[in-house]
Order: sequence, then C-alpha cells, then structure tokens
Amino acid sequence: MKTQADRGCTYLADQVTYVYDADGLILGRLASAVANKLLKSTRAGNPDKVVIVNAEKAIVSGKPSSVFATYHDKYALNHARKGPYFPRMPDMIIKRTVRGMLPYQAKSSGRRALRNLRVEIGCPSHLSGDLPEGHEAGDDSKIRRDLPVRFVRLGDISENLGAPAHRWTGGEQ
Repeated sequence: MKTQADRGCTYLADQVTYVYDADGLILGRLASAVANKLLKSTRAGNPDKVVIVNAEKAIVSGKPSSVFATYHDKYALNHARKGPYFPRMPDMIIKRTVRGMLPYQAKSSGRRALRNLRVEIGCPSHLSGDLPEGHEAGDDSKIRRDLPVRFVRLGDISENLGAPAHRWTGGEQ
C-alpha cells in the first residue's frame, strides 16, 4: 500500500506562506511577482501560499487625474447582473490584477494558483511583528523602488470609486 508521501503528495508542514507588505510597492510590479511565484509553485506541485497585507497602501504610478479616470472607466463597465465585475475595494483590486496575470481562464494551473492568494486590508495581528512558523517575508528587493513623483494610493482610488473608506482609515477622514 502506497502512503501519501509515496504518491508525491506534500504535507502541510512543507507548505510555506509568503507574506508581502504592499506598503509603497507599485501595484503592477507586485502583482507580476506574486503571479510568477504562485504559478511556479503550483506547477511544481508545491502547496505554497501568498498573503499580501496593507493592500490599501499599494501605489499606482501616474498622474492622479488619469489614474482615477482609468479606474473609473473600468468600474463604469459594471453591469449588476451581466458583468464584467470590477471591484471597488483595494484588496479585491489587487486580487483582480494578479488574476489578470495568470492563465486563469485558459489553464487549471492558473485557477489553482489564484486559490493560493489571500489579500488583506491592513495587517492582521498574527502577521504583524515576527511572522509565525511556516511564514516567510516575500522577497520584494527586485520590485521595491523609490516612490515615483506622481502616484496614487490604492485606498484613494477605492475611495474615489465609492468604496467605504472607513474600513481602512478607521473612521478618519
């Protein structure tokens, strides 16, 4: 009788969760790096997961008026019943951006990879400070850059789209 290890199955002890802090990271670079990591681990058969924290602090580079117009145009395509559905909340915008960089509709590996992604508004208490066992900080050395001259935070974009900003500002305006 073959055991799970003989069949190539991995146990949860082998699982690594990579934690990326989106604070000050450009949205496209972060999404590209996360999609690459998820797809490689999924295709290799690893159960690795990725968690992105502080989603509202990610940035989109460009002139604020053009960035707001671009996201407003994407959101204006929404139809309540027919779609396409474009999110307003910053965590869902990041998840949708990563999904766009995965072969989500073409291959099952893209869908499996997206299941291993979790995006959080703010930083959960168990991920602040020292990371728990089985968690590693994601390597953002290749994607971290100085802040561009003109940029907009994802929380401001979401607020402009009509999302309830009190969820990440704590009620401050």
